Amino acid sequence: MSASKVLVKQTRNVVAARGALLFVKSVPGIRYGEIVEIELYGEVRHGQVIDVSRDVTIVQVFGGTSSIIPGKTVVRFKGETLTLPVSLDMLGRIFDGLGRPIDGGPEIVPEDYLDIHGAPLNPAVRVPPAEPIETGISAIDGLLTLVRGQKLPIFSGSGLPHNRVAIQIVRQARVRGKEEKFAVVFGAVGVTHEETRYFINELRRMGALERTIAFITPASAPTVEKLALPRVALTAAEFLAWRYDMHVLAIITDMTNYCEALREISAAREEVPGRRGYPGYMYTDLATIYERAGRAEGRKGSITIMPVLTMPDDDITHPIPDLTGYITEGQIVLSRELYRKGVYPPVDVFLSLSRLMKEGIGPGKTREDHREVFSQLFAAYSEGQYLRELSMIIGTESLSERDKKYLEFAEAFEKRFINQGEYERRSFEETLDLAWELLAILPEEELKQIREETLKKYHPKYRKKRG
Repeated sequence: MSASKVLVKQTRNVVAARGALLFVKSVPGIRYGEIVEIELYGEVRHGQVIDVSRDVTIVQVFGGTSSIIPGKTVVRFKGETLTLPVSLDMLGRIFDGLGRPIDGGPEIVPEDYLDIHGAPLNPAVRVPPAEPIETGISAIDGLLTLVRGQKLPIFSGSGLPHNRVAIQIVRQARVRGKEEKFAVVFGAVGVTHEETRYFINELRRMGALERTIAFITPASAPTVEKLALPRVALTAAEFLAWRYDMHVLAIITDMTNYCEALREISAAREEVPGRRGYPGYMYTDLATIYERAGRAEGRKGSITIMPVLTMPDDDITHPIPDLTGYITEGQIVLSRELYRKGVYPPVDVFLSLSRLMKEGIGPGKTREDHREVFSQLFAAYSEGQYLRELSMIIGTESLSERDKKYLEFAEAFEKRFINQGEYERRSFEETLDLAWELLAILPEEELKQIREETLKKYHPKYRKKRG
């Protein structure tokens, strides 16, 4: 992060220190978000102003407040906000939550310094998302298509393979069109050392690292670094999107750790808690992160955000997924039941939704049969699930031949369509062709969501005749 070399204001009036927070007697002219230097016995730490009142200024300290003594600590206010040094050379590199290299490479020679809080897009120049991003995962591309400029979170649970899914998307994602430039920004907030090693190892050995910028903050890092990481990552994404016309996919895991850090700071500030102890402004805080996604009129680039969060106790009504759902355009929910069956990625089709999917599929985008295939897959799987539950009551022997076909379809759909190798990449065409293979299990008269001309063009039976 950059810091000004000009000292603006200085004081020794430290009132108290608590956790990562420093309470300083207010100095006139101090701004919210301003960078602070804290000096004690020759050691210099940095911080950021997070609250300004008539009597007290509260500073978040990077690295904690140990050894800080009221009356002996010098606090200098720098007169500028936190910024990230940005450069195209960041591609292929791994940084910490404050933008410092942790991959053993050299410091970045910056092209510019950008405020990590970003510059909000004017709503009047926002362009509705309309083009797809191919993740290479059939369950997402076929049923929950991700659209450029969308906010589509992944809701997971403890022990589910959300980290593997996130890295698979980083490795496989791309956009259509030879002229289109694509990049991925990956952020990991408050992860364990084991997860940190996994992410770093995977990023280094995957072929997509040269088009990826990664930011990783371990659980042992200061709270303020965990709070900074999503904004730092999205600042890098904005730089690539708006300065270099790239389509950027930002994947940030785990936003639950971010919200826990937010609650920790709120408790240290002795704020009145909201639901389950989280601060009442958590919705607004999350919105300042998620709403940085989008497309802008007159600009070729775009920012698409896929935040990953673990739901405490698998509770989708918990404040973190609940508030995230209000801000974003759908969700991908991972199923513990499917995971127990050995299905990867265990995407729960019925709880998942991409509200902008219809804008990103069809001729010229994915394929002309995509809408009809999606509707038919969903309807057939729903019928298969109903008949599964019914067969548990009355027995499979009591079902008709038609019903048994639906049961066969549901099994094949989970084992062949949702289930996919961790290093297996499927294009939109491969996903749709696989869907047709599965739909061919059902009698043609049951494919009521598909028009006759589409059926004659893509159904395997007719394709074989033409071949």
